[in-house]
Order: sequence, then structure tokens, then C-alpha cells
Amino acid sequence: MSSSAGDPKPTVVTGYPAPASASGSGYSYPAPPPTSYYPNGAPPPPPFYPPPPAYAPPPRYNTTILRRLLSVAVAVFILLGLLALIIWLVLRPRLPEFAVSSAAVTGFNLSSQQQQLSASFDFNLTVHNPNRKMRIYYERVTASVLYASDILSENSLAPFYQGTGDTTVLRAQLAALGGYVNSDVVRGIESDRGRGDGAVGFNVRVFSWVRFRSGAWRTRWHTLRVFCDDVPIGFGNGTNAATTGNLLGSAPKKCVVNL
Repeated sequence: MSSSAGDPKPTVVTGYPAPASASGSGYSYPAPPPTSYYPNGAPPPPPFYPPPPAYAPPPRYNTTILRRLLSVAVAVFILLGLLALIIWLVLRPRLPEFAVSSAAVTGFNLSSQQQQLSASFDFNLTVHNPNRKMRIYYERVTASVLYASDILSENSLAPFYQGTGDTTVLRAQLAALGGYVNSDVVRGIESDRGRGDGAVGFNVRVFSWVRFRSGAWRTRWHTLRVFCDDVPIGFGNGTNAATTGNLLGSAPKKCVVNL
């Protein structure tokens, strides 16, 4: 059966827009953005963030120099210490020897009521330098006399020098002129003087700065301390009336020396 001439033909859809007609009508695309979209005609630059400060390590040569200097200083210190030890062992410095060779007390007057003491003390100390290679210099020498731990009198002495093997007699003259003494000292001295020999044990102290020297080598200044304890002064009559006294015994009273 034939189709009639009046039936329309089916339309084929391809998905493409129809071509523009001669009159300019047809499908239109969106317009592109204007050329001057940004106010200055160009996009702004991105924000600038400064880089973090870089840590610069110290130059390597500075650390090396410091290490070498430290090593040299330690080596020099060790060598100097060894040299001083060798010199000390070779010279073998020894402390001087002190002894009270004679002592006298005059004008001794002790007031128990007023607790005052007046007296003149005269001590001779024998100082011997036992070193064969070392000389000794004494400076700022002071001497004092005590009863127990209470100082009765103190005085400065002249500086002196000792050669190798020398022996020097150091005279210490001290005076107490109505000085105050506590009650324990008064009772102790009166008790000692009331015994048969009337011996009172006084303590003598000597302090000095000393330096040992041998040729060009010398030590630094040291503080020398001399302790002459219980030096017996006999007043002789066993009463408190005697005003003079002398060292008991024929042998010198040896002292202890510390440095």
C-alpha cells in the first residue's frame, strides 16, 4: 500500500545547532570577559612573605683555633706544674725551726678585783734555717703572748733574712699596761703562782709572711705560724707577791711550726 503524498517526513535531530540564517538569527555563545576586568589592567601580584632568617653557623676555623689554643694552654699548665714539682723535689725546702731559748717577766702585777694585768715580757726565740739550698725571707712579723687562749700583749717585730743553714735570735718584747683580763685568766694565773715553783705556763705565738728562694727560683709568699705552748715562767716563791719570773729549765722550749 502506497503512502499518500500528503504525509510529512520524520525529522532527524543531530544535536548541533542549525546554521545561522542569512538574516543573522541563530544560536549565540556567551560573550568573553572584558579585557579590562582588573582596575589596573593586570592581576595584582601575589602577597610577599619574607623568608625566615637563615642561621649562619660559626665559621669552622674559629672553633678549630679555640680548641688548639685550649690544648696549648692545658699543656703549658701541666708542664709548669711538673717543672715546679721537680724543682721542689730537688731543693726539698724545709720549714724553719723555732724554740724559746730564754724568757723573763718583770713588773708583774695582777689585780684580781679590777681584773687588770701589768707586766713586761721579754722572749728570745732561736730561729734556724735547716735548708742547704734555700734562703728564707721574713716579712710582717708579729709576736704575742697569751694565757690559755686570751691575748695578754702583742707587738710587731722587724723583718729579717736567713741564708742557708743560718741561725737567728729573734727578740720579742711585749708589755701589758693595765690591760683587762677575764675572771678565768685571773683565777688560772693565781692558782699557778700559788704552787711550789710558782710556774705559770704562757703561750707564745709568732706569725710571719715567708718566702723561700734559691737562685732565680722563688716561692710565693706564705703565712708562717709558730706555736710555742706552755712556756713555763717560774716566779719562785709559791705566792702571788713575786713580780719577776724566768724561764724554767735549761733546754729551750721547742715550738710547732706550720705553713
